[in-house]
Amino acid sequence: MVAFLLLIIIAFVLGIIGATVAGLGYLLIIAIVLFAADVVVGAWRWSRQRGRRSLH
Repeated sequence: MVAFLLLIIIAFVLGIIGATVAGLGYLLIIAIVLFAADVVVGAWRWSRQRGRRSLH
């Protein structure tokens, strides 16, 4: 859970830097990809944990 939150914070910081500093638009793209990947992995892990609990 800590890694998930840390990656979201990093994605937001990179997005802010990429959006405000001229010439660093690639950081904004990296932040968007990182955020999307983090959300997908987090949702996948959450659904796996939820599935295990319902089987018991």
